[in-house]
Amino acid sequence: MKIVAVDEHGRRVGESHPRAKLTDHEVELIRQLAEGEVMRNAQGRFEKRGLTYAEIAAKFDVAAETVKSICLYRKRATAVAKFKRVSGGT
Repeated sequence: MKIVAVDEHGRRVGESHPRAKLTDHEVELIRQLAEGEVMRNAQGRFEKRGLTYAEIAAKFDVAAETVKSICLYRKRATAVAKFKRVSGGT
């Protein structure tokens, strides 16, 4: 038996999904890298310094479009409603 995360319709979400290539931790890290830090530039103005989608994609060996979709919450945005037990490896 294996415990997996599912949405309100009972479908697997996040790293519990059989086709997931990234862990939930990696998805969170991707979002943090894109967000970056707020820093003061040479003119004294604040600016956000995050990595580009292409830079992040290269680090995680995925497409830049995948990174963009994750950062814009088009992918991996479904909330976990509950956990359930399933038999088998996937």
